[in-house]
Amino acid sequence: MATSDPQVAVPPTPPTQPHISTQPVTLQNWYKKINWLNTTLVVLIPTYGLYLSLSTPLTRPTLLWSILYYATTAFGITGGYHRLWSHRCYSARLPLRIFLAFVGAGAIQGSIRWWSANHRAHHRWTDTMKDPYSVMRGLLFSHIGWMVLNTDPKVKGRTDISDLDNDAIVVFQHKHYGKILIFTAWIFPALVAGLGWGDWWGGLVYAGIIRACLVQQATFCVNSLAHYLGEQPFDDRRSPRDHVFTALVTMGEGYHNFHHEFPSDYRNAILWYQYDPTKWLIWGMSKIPFFPLTQDLKTFRANEIEKGRLQQQQKAVDKKRAALDWGTPLSQLPVLSWDDFQTQASTNGAALVAIAGVIHDISPFIADHPGGKTLIKSAIGKDATAVFNGGVYEHSNAAHNLLSTMRVGILRGGQEVEVWKSSAERASKDVRGLGIVRAGE
Repeated sequence: MATSDPQVAVPPTPPTQPHISTQPVTLQNWYKKINWLNTTLVVLIPTYGLYLSLSTPLTRPTLLWSILYYATTAFGITGGYHRLWSHRCYSARLPLRIFLAFVGAGAIQGSIRWWSANHRAHHRWTDTMKDPYSVMRGLLFSHIGWMVLNTDPKVKGRTDISDLDNDAIVVFQHKHYGKILIFTAWIFPALVAGLGWGDWWGGLVYAGIIRACLVQQATFCVNSLAHYLGEQPFDDRRSPRDHVFTALVTMGEGYHNFHHEFPSDYRNAILWYQYDPTKWLIWGMSKIPFFPLTQDLKTFRANEIEKGRLQQQQKAVDKKRAALDWGTPLSQLPVLSWDDFQTQASTNGAALVAIAGVIHDISPFIADHPGGKTLIKSAIGKDATAVFNGGVYEHSNAAHNLLSTMRVGILRGGQEVEVWKSSAERASKDVRGLGIVRAGE
């Protein structure tokens, strides 16, 4: 006789522990909230470098070398990590790609693959919790907090990086990033200073540690200050802003409002006086005879750029316009017949005049009329369109604006009435603000 197998007891699945970033800070877990590798690279080593600088003289050659290597490694980030690999704004030949991969590692900001994946998520999910360094989580978090704290990887938005995984240079750098970092960030600058003018220690401290710290902090300003301070000439629906300070310290990355609107453009600055040496270098290398190092420089259509700028300017005008009295909107005015208009023209202290199909109560202005009371009173209860628009005197734009504040109704039955009403209805549906009143209209 067959017997069934005895039931095997299945141990209960332990409850999933919430990520450390969501747990309250305690004396027992505070150290778990810190990303110690990143904290060592962007806080502890730079702090030690600043301490060493107190006893390490800074020579003129080392200072100049530190500035040059600062600009070189910063370009590795701006021209390489950012505009080449994150956004594919241009194409680069193999020698330049190898150079950018190595000097970019010297900025100590992670591998190309890691940096670009985060940056693409930042653009895809700007100002949301899926943005890895969202300014909505605080200025300090967007600057450095996201680096030194352990954050939940499940929260960060996902993006496609298959192109990076198929790039041999990106794959090689990611695999050997630690060794490349040590050499390009610290050993190489010390070698140049030591073999060049005998300042081994100064080369390590200034051109190595402190230089890398400054490049890091400058880049972090793009994530923080460029989402917090400055103008928004192209779009104000999200946080990116333009300002010159970040552009000066990051080889031109400070025009962040433009960049977020047109991320595939190899330029961050488009006006001649705006500081963007990364753009100049990319452009310049495309002009090298016979063997240009950069190719396929992408730019956004000037027509769309100017449309964005104009729409933002109009938004600003509309905000100012909304604070002014332009009179009761035509769509909200009552419609009166000609007989009703004449009946009410002088009742209850009113002084109604019809101009271009709109009824106005001019009683508050009679005493102040520059042409005198007699002339303006003679128009009460009548259609004064011809008189107002040049028959007696062609009134100024200011007079038209003042008259609009006195309108109280619309005449029924005239062609002008239909034009005014349809125009008002279009204005009420004008969500893009294209119906702004302009001089002479």
